[in-house]
Amino acid sequence: MSIDLLHERIRKLKNPSMVDFGVKEDGIPSYLMEEEGNFLAAYIRFCRELMAGLKGTVPAVRFSFDAFALLGPEGLTALSRLLKEAGELGYYVLLDGPAISSPWAADRAATTFFGGSDYPCDGLVISPYIGSDAIRPFVPFCREGKDLFVILRSANKSAGDLQDLMTGGRLVQNAAADICNRLGENILARCAYSRIGGLVSAGAPSSIRNLRNAYSGMYLLVDGLDYPSGNHKNCSYAFDRFGYGAVVSAGPSITAAWKDAEGERDYVRCAVQAAERMKNNLNRYVKVL
Repeated sequence: MSIDLLHERIRKLKNPSMVDFGVKEDGIPSYLMEEEGNFLAAYIRFCRELMAGLKGTVPAVRFSFDAFALLGPEGLTALSRLLKEAGELGYYVLLDGPAISSPWAADRAATTFFGGSDYPCDGLVISPYIGSDAIRPFVPFCREGKDLFVILRSANKSAGDLQDLMTGGRLVQNAAADICNRLGENILARCAYSRIGGLVSAGAPSSIRNLRNAYSGMYLLVDGLDYPSGNHKNCSYAFDRFGYGAVVSAGPSITAAWKDAEGERDYVRCAVQAAERMKNNLNRYVKVL
C-alpha cells in the first residue's frame, strides 16, 4: 500500500513534503562530530534525532544508498537500521537507488531492494537512461505494492543537456515518461495513481506542467526545491486540483536550517520550524483536501 500510505500521510498532516537526508559533512553540527568521533556515527545520530523531531510534521523521508555505500560496510549497515527505524516511526520511506548501467544491474537492484529485507523501503528512485530494461525488473514488485520513481527531469544544472532535447518530435523526458506510463498504467494504487511515478525538477516549471498534463495518472516526486531555481509555486504545478498526486522533496533547507540560527545545538528545533515553513509555503499554492 505504499503510494496509498504516502497519500494518507499527506492528507492527515496536510503537508505534501518529504525530507531528504542526503547530508554533507558541513551539514552536521560540529559538536556532533566531536562527541561521536567520526562522520558516520555523527550522521546516524543526526538522522535519528531529526526523524524523531520531525515525526508528526512531515509524512515522508528520503535516503541515498550511494551516500551510505561510500562510507563502507558500516555505512550500509547503518542505512539498513535507519530505513527500518524510519518505517517504525510511521514515515513513508524513499530510497535513492544506485546507478543502473545494465539489465543485470536492474535485476539485482530490484531483487535486493524490493525482494529482500536488508533495505526496507516503500519506494525507490532510479534512472531510466539505459531504457525500459532499467524499469521492467521492478514491475512485478510494483504490482505487489512497491513504488518506483523514475528520473524524468532532474534538478541539477546540466540536466537540460540531455533531458530537454527533442527526439522524434518529443522531449527525452517525455520519452522516458512514455515508458513509465506504458509499464505502469495498469498498476494503480487505491488513490488511483500509478505505482510507477516520475521525478521532476522544481526549477523547471514548464517541464512539470508538461508532464502533469500529459500523464494525469502518474505520481510525481518534485526534487530540487533547495536549488536557487526551485520555488514553491513551481512545485504546485505537479499537483492535481485536490492537492494530491505529488510530493515535494527538500534537503538542506530543512536539515541544515540550524546554520541560520544562533546555536547549532538547536538543529532539531530549527529543522522542525523549517519544515513548518515549507508546509505553509506549499499550502499557499496547494490546498490538500
